[in-house]
Amino acid sequence: MSNPLTITEKIILAHTDLESCSPGDIVSARVDIALGNDITAPIAIREFDTIGVCDVFDNEKIALVPDHFVPNKDIASAKQAKTLREFAKKYNIKYYFESGEVGIEHALLPEQGIVLPGDLVIGADSHTCTYGALGAFSTGVGSTDLAYAMAFGEAWLKIPYSIKVIFDGKPNKWVSGKDLILFLIGKIGVEGANYMALEFSGTTFKYLTMADRFSISNMAIEAGAKSGIFEPDEITEEYVSKRAKRDYTIYKSDPDAQYLKTLKYDTAKINPQVAFPHLPENSVDVKEASAKNIKIDQSVIGSCTNGRIEDLRIAASILKGKKIAKYTRLIVIPATPEIYLMAEKEGLIDIFMNAGGVVSTPTCGPCLGGYMGILADGEKAISSTNRNFKGRMGDITSEVYLANPAVCAASAITGKISSPDEVV
Repeated sequence: MSNPLTITEKIILAHTDLESCSPGDIVSARVDIALGNDITAPIAIREFDTIGVCDVFDNEKIALVPDHFVPNKDIASAKQAKTLREFAKKYNIKYYFESGEVGIEHALLPEQGIVLPGDLVIGADSHTCTYGALGAFSTGVGSTDLAYAMAFGEAWLKIPYSIKVIFDGKPNKWVSGKDLILFLIGKIGVEGANYMALEFSGTTFKYLTMADRFSISNMAIEAGAKSGIFEPDEITEEYVSKRAKRDYTIYKSDPDAQYLKTLKYDTAKINPQVAFPHLPENSVDVKEASAKNIKIDQSVIGSCTNGRIEDLRIAASILKGKKIAKYTRLIVIPATPEIYLMAEKEGLIDIFMNAGGVVSTPTCGPCLGGYMGILADGEKAISSTNRNFKGRMGDITSEVYLANPAVCAASAITGKISSPDEVV
């Protein structure tokens, strides 16, 4: 009789030739998708060229997404993008995206049905863990690991121990997946799940959307986790069934699977969160943050964490008919062209612009201090992105506060960190 396994252990095992596995084992696993972007893939391509192979392992299992500095912000970024383009042409890479069709990678790949439940996905980007929301094992790797995967279709992995995280109860008003993950990171810290799989479950998720799950899995890395994963359910199936480009497999943890520990939280006791500089673990209740009267210079709504249509809708519902505070900048970045078009058709773009905000083409942009919203010395931003490290969005003396799109929208109106209840 086989040992009981978690969903993570089952997926990894299914991608090997082994008959059994245990946490801590190092295995060579077959990958379903190998992902690179315009920062990491050029390094991988350079290393790929030194291996001496004549072709990629499978031109339909590689995704190249130039999303960080595209449209190119300068000559250096143009050269990075050109490297991806030429590699894609040479090896006829199916999932290469040019400007006009490109979106932020971790929103684009699920939207296009490229990553699916049961997949094993590696990406040369730390937030590759986003796809765990679909019930896939997905994790970030280095560019040399990506080079090897593009050549041979495999990756070395250490099977992680799993921590089960249970959220039970109906979320309060304005509470989203972003708040649950910020709350969790606040409890366990940025090293609280180092090289572990965070497995999320509980009654709370029947009240939330796939967008919320993507936000949660996306930020698992901010607790040090190797991955953040959900068991697929009817909400997953509804999302995936109309997008899938190929067959997929649903895995679930065995009832008696072993976990390193189990954490359980009452969602009804959680309010919107704000993570203070300079770590995501510095999360506090938005009411506490609001009481500190923290003036902001910029509000950013977007990123691979919170640039989906659900995020834009909630922000627009708060901004409609209002104006942002004088001397405050509001930058809204739909995560993909499809999301941008939906927002346009629904009138959301008009709402953002009438409020005094600007709407950008899909890009990672300001999240990593790239462009489209860099902070000057001493400036403060509230952002729906995923990291607030020192100097993350600009000058080393600037400050980034992380929050959900509702809080970011409300704060843009008041010019200071505010609860949505203060403006609605």
